[in-house]
Amino acid sequence: MGFSEVPMRVLVTGGAGFIGSHIVENLLQEGIEVAVLDNLSTGKRENVPKGVYFYKVDLRDREGLERVFREFRPTHVSHQAAQASVKVSVDNPLLDFEVNLLGGLNLLEAMRKWGAEKILFASTGGAIYGEVPEGEEAEETWPPRPKSPYAASKASADHMVNAYHITYGLPVTISRGANNIGPYQHPEKVVPLFVTNALNDMPLPVYGDGKQMRDYQYVLDHCAGIDVVLHKGVIGETYNIGTGKEITNLEMVEILLDELGKPRSLIQHVEDRQGHDRRYCMNVDKLRALGWEPQYTHEQAIRMTVRWYVENRWWWEPIRNGEFKEFYQRLYGNRKVLDVS
Repeated sequence: MGFSEVPMRVLVTGGAGFIGSHIVENLLQEGIEVAVLDNLSTGKRENVPKGVYFYKVDLRDREGLERVFREFRPTHVSHQAAQASVKVSVDNPLLDFEVNLLGGLNLLEAMRKWGAEKILFASTGGAIYGEVPEGEEAEETWPPRPKSPYAASKASADHMVNAYHITYGLPVTISRGANNIGPYQHPEKVVPLFVTNALNDMPLPVYGDGKQMRDYQYVLDHCAGIDVVLHKGVIGETYNIGTGKEITNLEMVEILLDELGKPRSLIQHVEDRQGHDRRYCMNVDKLRALGWEPQYTHEQAIRMTVRWYVENRWWWEPIRNGEFKEFYQRLYGNRKVLDVS
């Protein structure tokens, strides 16, 4: 349900992608008019419901962004579009800064010219805070400590967003989400990668000893948090969105294999990736104070996600049979196998 009496027109960037498409569905259920901006680099046109305005525009296209704001005149913006792969950022850091920082800057400029009541700028949770010491939880006031090009690009964008708020009075909020999982996530990401590998009886390439700590949040919980921040979030503030709990990557894999009925012999420990943080853990009390609570545990989120990929081969098999094969070979084909016994 909405919280504002003022009619909203929401522009969702990246709205044909994993998280963005779920946000669009939430907004439509509230009866809010929505437009989607997406360059379809990872998103799919069929993810955009009928009746929703769609603009195939890249964030780096200033004129295209101007046209979207001029035609749709959004009252609110939910900015989800990003180059969101740490793996890709290690291979191509320039792309991250072009999309995540310069693209975000183009969006801020369009908003500064055409106006809007609020922009929610989706950042990243664990990666931006860097490695969190045992026994501590990262709060919104923690200084960014990025270790990967992806995290650095998002941290830079956060600083720019805050600068636009202070300098120009732009009505911004920032969300920092945990590791999202759920339907329609690209197979490049760890949970759908492992599910689809296991369904094909391929090894699951677990980085290092697999004991990195993560918060695997179901995407619908994250989108409910986004909705609360979009409606209730205080201008100029940042909000963590996660479960506030953590499990190891190896525990995640074991739950996944258990749900599939597949043997643990599929687990293959490989050399760790560059810039890989050991532990992520965020404090989410600030968002809870606005009335939000996560509805799903890690185990529920993992099992629900696994079942979706089992039941929807039509969606992911074409992706895995295309250019993905080259991507997979480049990332994992020559990675050293480890003996962690």
